[in-house]
Amino acid sequence: MRIHQEIAAAKYPNATTLAGQIEVTTKTIHRDLDFMRDRLQLPVEYDPLRHGYHYTEPVSSFPTLQITEGELFALLVAEKALQQYRGTNFEKPLLSAFKKMAAALPDTISLNLADWEQTISFRHSAEPILNLEVFDALAKATASRRQLEVQYRKPGGKQSEPRVIDPYHLANINGEWFLFAYDHLRKDIRTFVPARIASISATGKAFARPKTFSVEKMLRDSFGVHSGHGDYEVVIRFDSFAADYIREKRWHPSQQLRELRDGGVELKLKLSSLGEIQRWILGWGGSAQVLKPAELVHSVREAAERILQSE
Repeated sequence: MRIHQEIAAAKYPNATTLAGQIEVTTKTIHRDLDFMRDRLQLPVEYDPLRHGYHYTEPVSSFPTLQITEGELFALLVAEKALQQYRGTNFEKPLLSAFKKMAAALPDTISLNLADWEQTISFRHSAEPILNLEVFDALAKATASRRQLEVQYRKPGGKQSEPRVIDPYHLANINGEWFLFAYDHLRKDIRTFVPARIASISATGKAFARPKTFSVEKMLRDSFGVHSGHGDYEVVIRFDSFAADYIREKRWHPSQQLRELRDGGVELKLKLSSLGEIQRWILGWGGSAQVLKPAELVHSVREAAERILQSE
C-alpha cells in the first residue's frame, strides 16, 4: 500500500528511497514490485529518465485482499485454535498478521464474529508448560540452522546433562511441542521435549540440514512421536462401548478396522515401536484387549498388574 501510494502520487520513487521510508531492504522492495506487477497486474514500470517507478496507466485503487465468507470463517476457526499460544512468543506476530488481514478485507464481506465467538472454542485438558526464552531460542536456531548446546534432562532423570545438537525441526503433535535434532553424543537424530531443556547456548557453528530429513517419514510408522526400527503387526479388540470412539477417528495411516458380531471392532496397525501404543491401550481400561504381538500383550498385562499392586 505504501509503495502504491508513492507511485500513484507521481513521486517516481526508486527502490532506495522506498526502502528508506518503509524501513526494509531494497531486495524486499524489488520483490514487492514484482508481486504488484505479476500477481496484482498493476502497470508498474521503471522510468530511467526520472530514476523511479510509475504507472503507465491510471490506477483507481489498490487491489484489496479478496476473501469469501467461508474463507473468513475458516480463518476465524484457525485463530480460535491458536488461542492456546496466548502469552507465548507467537502471540504478537499472530495478532499482527490477523490485524493486517482484517484491515485488507473488502467491505462487501460481512460476518457476525460476535456470534461465532460464542459458538466455537478449542479446549485442551493438558497444556504444555514452556520456558518461553528457551522455546524462542530453539525456534530461531532451527530457522537459521545454528548449532546449540543444551542442558537436557531425560525422562525419569534427576539431573540434566549437556548435549550438542543440530535442531532440524520443531513440531506440535497433539498439542505438545517436540524438537527433532541431530544429537552429537548419540550420533543420530533424537526427539527432545523443550520443557525438559534447562538452559541453552549457541556454539557459534552452523549446520546443514540433510535433504533426506523428513519428519513425515520419521513418524510414518510411529504411533506418536517416537519411531523405532521394529516391524510390528498390532491387533487390538475393542468392545461395543469403545467401538464408536474407535470408528470416529483415524488413529494411524496403516489402520484397518474389522467389525465384530457383538458390536465391537478390531483395530489392526503396522508400527515400528510399541511404547506409545501400550500407554494408549491402558487408557481404554477393560474396553481394549490386545491380541498381537505377544510382547505387547505381555507388557500391557505387566503394567496392569503394577497398577493393581499400587492400591
